[in-house]
This record gives sequence, structure tokens and C-alpha cells, in this order.
Amino acid sequence: MFNKVYLKIKKFMKEYYKSIIFLIVCYFVFTFPLPYYIYAGGGTINIDDRVEIEGSESSSGSLNFAYVRELEGNVASFILGNLIPSYEVEKREDVELNEDESNEDIMFRNRIYLENANQTAIMLAYTASGKTVEISDRHFYVIYVDEKEDDGLRVGDELLKVNGKDIVEIEDYTNEIQEFNEGDKVNVTVIRDDKEMDVTATVKVEDNVKLTGISVSTIYEYKTDPEIELKFRDSEGGPSGGLMLTLAIYDKLTDGDLTNGLTIVGTGTISSDGSVGEIGGVKHKLNGAVKAGADIFLVPKGDNYKEALKEKEEHDYDIEIKAIGTFDEAVEYLENLDS
Repeated sequence: MFNKVYLKIKKFMKEYYKSIIFLIVCYFVFTFPLPYYIYAGGGTINIDDRVEIEGSESSSGSLNFAYVRELEGNVASFILGNLIPSYEVEKREDVELNEDESNEDIMFRNRIYLENANQTAIMLAYTASGKTVEISDRHFYVIYVDEKEDDGLRVGDELLKVNGKDIVEIEDYTNEIQEFNEGDKVNVTVIRDDKEMDVTATVKVEDNVKLTGISVSTIYEYKTDPEIELKFRDSEGGPSGGLMLTLAIYDKLTDGDLTNGLTIVGTGTISSDGSVGEIGGVKHKLNGAVKAGADIFLVPKGDNYKEALKEKEEHDYDIEIKAIGTFDEAVEYLENLDS
């Protein structure tokens, strides 16, 4: 039996070895990495798959995130990026501004941006719907380090203490730094990789302001009634779904149905005052909305809206595009929709 199999493999290799070698060479050539990012047509995610609120029911239609697909920069994706009109090619050096940063640093920062958008959406939606939402805890994470020191702070560190003093508000950290001179070292207690440790930070002066060359983001934990659970994947990040998440949470907390049985896709950041901010990759996100059969595409006012309209006209898309400036505007527009 083994001898028969061996003979068949030997015969196959003899007849097709040139093709096999060609395919192997093609694989290594086309997967050879290049210093580019390739942005392809986008996709959509039904927010019902990411948000669970105690006692809520699904809408008759759907509210959806829009996202952009990013391909690894290699020979194959680079060729596609230059041949397919809907694809976009960017040099890695134009995107990555800090050479010291790793992919893990960038992914962590995007995840924090997502967490920021989530907490803003929860606070806005619960407040607007008259439901209970209270801050139960705070966490302070380093999301950017200007210049790494040997025993210094790192992206992902959670700040606990500065010179032995508890950090209750981020101002506790910044105020303590003001007591030192340029070049002085301050001791910072952090949680890194689930372990508490002490590191140092060097005081710098920029525009007459003392700092330590880091950016910090505050993540809040909320106590809500009804309870809410968000189920985002580790690979998902960024703030551009803020508007749609706020609308989806609000829709679940209130009577009525904002969707009116329609498939609604949108994008845009959300601020604590309810204003909607512009984002990147609008044409790719519109492309994804059209592929998903969306009836309406919500997009931030300004350049984003102009870009979306231009893309719609160029491709003759059958979709309604609505410019949104604030959360309240979006709610009013959706509440007055006819199914």
C-alpha cells in the first residue's frame, strides 16, 4: 500500500514539478512584504451583535458600524491597490510617525480609542434616555510615548502612583510634575503585564510647560441601570463607530424604533457634548454600506459628507446620504423617517 502511494507521488512530481516550482516561486514573490498599507473596500457590522442591554429588544431594521479593510503590504496587495480604483495605497512611513512604536503599541492605542468611544456613547445614550449611569472607577493608560527610556514608561502602562502618591485624577500626575525641574527623574508606579512595578520618567519642558513626554487616556467604568455589556473583538479598535454605537444604545433604552425597518449604516466619532467628528476612509465605508444593501448612510458634516456625495455620484450608488453634526440631529432625523 505504502509503495503504491509512493509511486503515485513520484509520478505526480515528475509530471508536474515545473508547475509546482512555479507556484512556490509565485507564492514567495507575491507575499514578499512591502512598506505600504493597502486600504480596500469596507464592510459593516450589525451593532446588535456587539451590544447587549438587559430587557431590550432588537429593532425591526438595523443600525450598523462601517469599517475599512486593511491589507498587509506585499507585492500582491500593492498590485491590486494600483489596479482596483476602490483600493488606496499609502506609504507606511506616512502613517507610522514614531519609529519606536510596535504593532502592539498601535493596536493597544486603537483599542483605547474604541474604549473611549464606547464610554462616551454609554454616558450620552443613558443620559439622553433618562436612565441611570454613574462612574464607578477610573483607569489611566499611557497611549503614546514620545521617547522611550531604558527604565521608563511604555504604551499600555496603567498609572497608579507618582512619587508614592495615589493618582485619583490625571491632574494628580501633571500637578506633581510641576514641582520638579527639567531633567529630574520622577518615580511612577504602574501596572504592566498584570504586574505592579516602579519605573521612572524624565521631566521635560515644552512651551514653558513641564511634562514627561507621554499621552494618557482615562478609561471610566460605569454602573448602569439597566446593565449593558459590549462585546467587541480584540481585533476591533478606533473611535469612528462612536455615533452609531450611541444611537444603537439609545434605541435599545427608549420606546419606538429608530430604524423603521431600514438598514442604516454610519460612521463618525462622538464627543461628550454630542458633537460628531470627521473620520478617515469615508469612500471605503460608503462602498461597504452599498455592498451590504444599506438604505441610509450617516456621515459627519463637512469634508466627509462632500467626499461621500462625490463617491455616490461617481458610482451612481442607490443610497441616501445624510450629513450629521450632532447626536441630537441624528435622533431627530431617524425619528422622522418613513419606513
